[in-house]
Amino acid sequence: MIQRILIYLFIVLLPLAASAQRLQRVRGTVTDKESKVTLPGVTVVISDLSPALGGVTDDKGNFVIDSVPVGKHNIRLSYMGYESRTLSDILVTSAKEVILPVELEEQVLKMDEVTVTHKREHINEMALVSTRTFDVQETERYAGSRSDPARMASNFAGAQGGDDSRNDIVVRGNSPQGILWRMDGVDIPNPNHFNIPGTTGGPVSMLNSKMLANSDFHMGAFPAEYGDAVAGVFDVRLRNGNNDKYEFTGQLGLLGTEVSAEGPISRKAGSSFLVNYRYSTLQIFQGLNIKLGTTSVPQYQDGSFKLHFPMGKKGDLSFFGLGGTSRIDLIVSTLTTKEDQLYGESDRDQYFTSATGLVGGTYGYTINKNTYMKFTLAQTAGNVWANHVKVFRNAAFGVDSLKDVLGYEFTTASTVAHWYINKKISQRQTLKYGIVNKYYHVNLQDSSRQYPTSRQDWQLRENYTGGTNLAQAYIQYKLRTSEKLTLTGGIHAQYLTHNAAKALEPRVAMRWAATDKNIFTAGYGLHSQMQPLYQYYALDTFGGMHNKDLDFTRSHHLVTGYERILGPKLRLRMEAYGQYLFNVPVEKRVGSSYSSLNQGSSFSRNFPDSLQNTGTGYNYGLELTLEKGFSRGFYTLFTASAFDSRAAGNDGVYRNTDYNTQYALNLLFGYEKKIGKYSTFISGFKVTTIGGKLYSPVDTAASNLLGDMVVIDNQRNTLRFQSYFRTDLKLGVRINAKRLTHEIALDLVNVTNTKNIMSLVYSSDLASQGAAYPFYTQYQLGFLPIFYYRVDF
Repeated sequence: MIQRILIYLFIVLLPLAASAQRLQRVRGTVTDKESKVTLPGVTVVISDLSPALGGVTDDKGNFVIDSVPVGKHNIRLSYMGYESRTLSDILVTSAKEVILPVELEEQVLKMDEVTVTHKREHINEMALVSTRTFDVQETERYAGSRSDPARMASNFAGAQGGDDSRNDIVVRGNSPQGILWRMDGVDIPNPNHFNIPGTTGGPVSMLNSKMLANSDFHMGAFPAEYGDAVAGVFDVRLRNGNNDKYEFTGQLGLLGTEVSAEGPISRKAGSSFLVNYRYSTLQIFQGLNIKLGTTSVPQYQDGSFKLHFPMGKKGDLSFFGLGGTSRIDLIVSTLTTKEDQLYGESDRDQYFTSATGLVGGTYGYTINKNTYMKFTLAQTAGNVWANHVKVFRNAAFGVDSLKDVLGYEFTTASTVAHWYINKKISQRQTLKYGIVNKYYHVNLQDSSRQYPTSRQDWQLRENYTGGTNLAQAYIQYKLRTSEKLTLTGGIHAQYLTHNAAKALEPRVAMRWAATDKNIFTAGYGLHSQMQPLYQYYALDTFGGMHNKDLDFTRSHHLVTGYERILGPKLRLRMEAYGQYLFNVPVEKRVGSSYSSLNQGSSFSRNFPDSLQNTGTGYNYGLELTLEKGFSRGFYTLFTASAFDSRAAGNDGVYRNTDYNTQYALNLLFGYEKKIGKYSTFISGFKVTTIGGKLYSPVDTAASNLLGDMVVIDNQRNTLRFQSYFRTDLKLGVRINAKRLTHEIALDLVNVTNTKNIMSLVYSSDLASQGAAYPFYTQYQLGFLPIFYYRVDF
């Protein structure tokens, strides 16, 4: 059915692309990378056209190039005393202007204009190691990524997914809980629908790729401005809207129906707006009485915005926001036969809602030609509510009775402020220092009588209303001793008020371009992270908050790297790393194998016994990336990671962590081919294989007694499922009509329908039927076709 719709739309829309020449405007602003001062007189040339088109920036650093043919182009910027820069594969379509904010870096030695072929740009100028900058095209280009920044990042060396139901990212063997999300300079809560407290991922992202500017993903030894993370940082940025022309986007797809709009608020003042709204397509289908084969339809909606106001020549003011709600009712009591539940448990009805939102404002000001200041203030809020009803069945699978067993509501709000000054001391030296403050206010309520299943009284696990504050400060310095050698160093400090936990963390990094083709990097960082808020205020059986005084989890991270430039578009990168984690919460119970390094990637919260900061863990590995950028109609990306990840509980025995899959391989290929003059066939192919998930031998008798899975504690993670394997294929067409651009695509996830194992699950239904082995294997997603149709105008 979906294929027929795509073919029909292609036949209808293709004639629209057969008329007159399709031209578009390319414009942007050029600034100094460190001081943020605009640069007049920069030469901007579209270098792949003959004759070349180009222009020069005006006194405000703006450039405009008209009559640019649709397609992908390379744009070269050059300026006396600065390193020239080439922007590759810039997509120009007939519907929307291309607006490029570009930063140039001053040369260490004043000389004629030079081109530095070994330069690799990151948004954060202090990031020298283990950082990948991604753009909107990458989030939409890779097969199987679903326009999701997190799923896209799982293709990078050192980062992996492997859970089809969620977009959690495992960075170098660390729990996804160790990830920090940041937007426009401030730390934000989990930006995913159906998010669970203590996690950083979820089934559907609220971040919309159409709203994003180029952003950074850091995977270790990251700069000193980032704190409260031991694994990685997603530093995403929202782009500004078009300040001269009104533009719109409409999209219908399996993952959502959405609209976007942008344009000038005041052309004279240069102010702009950008807004997006998305609604669950499956919920729309359900409202139209279209049968979906299930009553458990995920309901979600989200929106985001950015307003930008230039404030004279030296200042700018922006307001931004992101928010979403989600709900799902997973009902099993109406089933007459057993069915696998990928997103829920098979023995209970589950009612779940979540809501997340944030609004913020940013003011930036150029103090002088070498000094820039920015202040950001944001308010975030989140609410998660759930109710579970246990279903008791007889031997014939009929329902005997229902019993409420779990209810909780967590509300978390935070006020976040980030102020910094970036000072360009000279063309060699840059200094950046700032403070980050997060005040949390929480209202946590949780009651359970889940286990054992015969339990009638309620256990109060959370009952707290109050707040705490995490204060952070940093200073970082960059020294460019020559065009070839760059050094950075910094200090990060943080303090948690409710228990006086504190940390002081040094960070250093080096990048040395030995030749134009050989680059060496190294970095070290000491990192700290607070525990999930709800675990501080969890109650023991006597009503006391037994884990309130937990310290930060801490981590030493050392990275070395080598990059070889094999050609204009071909690079080979290798990184080796070692990470030692300490101060890890483990149970006080003697002989326990529990480690908090294993939590943070499921649909369940974690309520361990009394904890102490005496655990340790380590990760080490080697990563390889071979990448050919888009040219001659295709791109390729091959990434490989080999690693070992282990943690020790209170018993002192180092065991595999839940994330120690030992290896991950990704091979991606994309091809684009012009169809006629203004249409393009687009395709992508991806193969992923990851080492099998770990699991533990089960204690059947204890599991039956409790009514849930009980593992043999001293044999934790000694068994392994078969390896994960998935093939994705993306097919589509982009059609440039007059003032309209259509894109139709079909993303075929797990096109071979491989049955990848998710986990081993205890079944109380099997137990009630007298099964000797009351466990079953839960599988991940099978073949999933995801379609979308988008129109820009």
